[in-house]
Amino acid sequence: MRTVDRTRMQAPIGRVFDTAADVERWPALLPHYRWVRVLELRPAGGLVEMAAWRPFGPVGYPTWWVSEMRVDRSAPAVHYRHVRGITAGMDVVWRFTPDGDSTDVAIVHQWSGPRWPLIGRAAADLVIGPVFIHGIASRTLAGIKRYVEADGQKG
Repeated sequence: MRTVDRTRMQAPIGRVFDTAADVERWPALLPHYRWVRVLELRPAGGLVEMAAWRPFGPVGYPTWWVSEMRVDRSAPAVHYRHVRGITAGMDVVWRFTPDGDSTDVAIVHQWSGPRWPLIGRAAADLVIGPVFIHGIASRTLAGIKRYVEADGQKG
């Protein structure tokens, strides 16, 4: 399973990257995030627990996972490896490309699916990736975009 979500943000790369890497602030900025907890600090990252709502109309479905997070300012990129939850084994990378005063942001999720006999790969390709992963990642990008673009109007 591979999902790619991308957007262009009308804000400089420093503001976009710093906001995306500051995951502890996400619940204050992104209404679909229930919580983010740093379980263990490590050089350039740590072990983070995240929980979000995946809305289905008026009903929200709770999701949860734990990831090893690594911030690479030189790339620039933020890497995650899901280590707990249904998506354990998933690799995620946020990539940032500056373009003048704008920044292109792409989130790539790659995963072979849950270890469920017979249906694991199909569940990942048909439901988990396009419905849950894309549903949350697209909202996360949209929320960060709203924040950094509004913040840019202040200064």
